[in-house]
Amino acid sequence: MKIYLLTHERELDRPTNTGRLALDVGGDTEGVVERIVWNRVAPSPKLLSVLKTPNTGLLYPVAEVPGEEIALADCDQFVLLDATWQEARKMFNRSPYLHPVKRVALNTTESSRYALRRNQRQGGLCTVECVIEILRSKGRMELAAHIQAQFDHFNIR
Repeated sequence: MKIYLLTHERELDRPTNTGRLALDVGGDTEGVVERIVWNRVAPSPKLLSVLKTPNTGLLYPVAEVPGEEIALADCDQFVLLDATWQEARKMFNRSPYLHPVKRVALNTTESSRYALRRNQRQGGLCTVECVIEILRSKGRMELAAHIQAQFDHFNIR
C-alpha cells in the first residue's frame, strides 16, 4: 500500500500543512507516504505511472465531479490532493490527467478536528486526517495511531 500526496507548491512552506506530518512519520521510516509536487503543465512521470496502475484511487469528492469509483478495500495506491480545498479544486480542474482516475471514498462519520485554518469545507477532512483514515481502513493501526498523536499535538498550536 502506498499513499501519494500530490502537493500544491504553496503548501510546501505553509506551517499549517498537515501532509508534512504524514510524511514525517509514514514517509521516511515506513515508506508508506510519498510527496509529489503538483505541476499543471509538466506532471511528474512517476505520478503519471502511478495513475495508470489499476488499483489506484484518487481521493476526491465524487459529488463534485462524476467518475468511476474504486472500493477502498480494492485500492492499493491512493493519491490525495494536498492543498486547501480551493486549491485542490483548481488542481483537479486544471489537470486533465487526473480526470480518468477512479475515485475512492472514505467511510467515516467523524468530522474534521483540524483547527488551524479557516474556511474549511463542511464534512471534509484535512490531508493527515485522510491519511489516518486510510491507514485504519487498511489495518495499519499502529502507524495510524502514531500519526494521530503527532496531529493532536500539531493541532493545538
